[in-house]
Amino acid sequence: MNSLSLSPTTPDLCQYLPIDDVIDWQHPEVMALAQRIGQAWDTPAAIAQACFEWVRDEIRHSVDYQMNPVTCRASDVLQHRTGYCFAKSHLLAALLRANQIPAGFCYQRLSIDDVGFPYSLHGFNAVYLPAIGWYRVDARGNKPGVAAHFTPPQEQLAYTVRLSEEADYPEIWPTPLPRVIAALQAHSTWDRLLRELPDVPVEMSA
Repeated sequence: MNSLSLSPTTPDLCQYLPIDDVIDWQHPEVMALAQRIGQAWDTPAAIAQACFEWVRDEIRHSVDYQMNPVTCRASDVLQHRTGYCFAKSHLLAALLRANQIPAGFCYQRLSIDDVGFPYSLHGFNAVYLPAIGWYRVDARGNKPGVAAHFTPPQEQLAYTVRLSEEADYPEIWPTPLPRVIAALQAHSTWDRLLRELPDVPVEMSA
């Protein structure tokens, strides 16, 4: 995955660090967790791995655990300790950015039942590691049949694309896709959102 060729000194990396209404990394609780993780490690890669594993393991996936409410903002994900894949990627980006590690957003289009229609987006992250560049990580949460790990430079995501109408989009977005934000904010319960997950044509581009 080499969708962006950015060197450690390129100013374009700055767009993967800001705070906004969703990636609210200056929220006191988000900042406190980010500092606690960051102080325990001494390299960007080690901090990134610790942030990734914390979100993967400590935030429960909304569908796996059938948990409400539907979260979107990073601080809300942390407060309620639950979220869809998209929401978990928002918290991970916030923790990374609070540690001044550039983080962006990536998406796949996957079959919901693994056999075909209907399809939906799946959200995860890319983190910029000085030694290797952009590296994609998926904090969705592991379960039987799903095993995502932090093993740079080897990528180990939760899912692989298998069907012709599925897609692995190579772009790294500096902000979450608007349709993802809209879907998360439109529903308050996990099961309602499950019936109306965001989707895109397979030819989506940045």
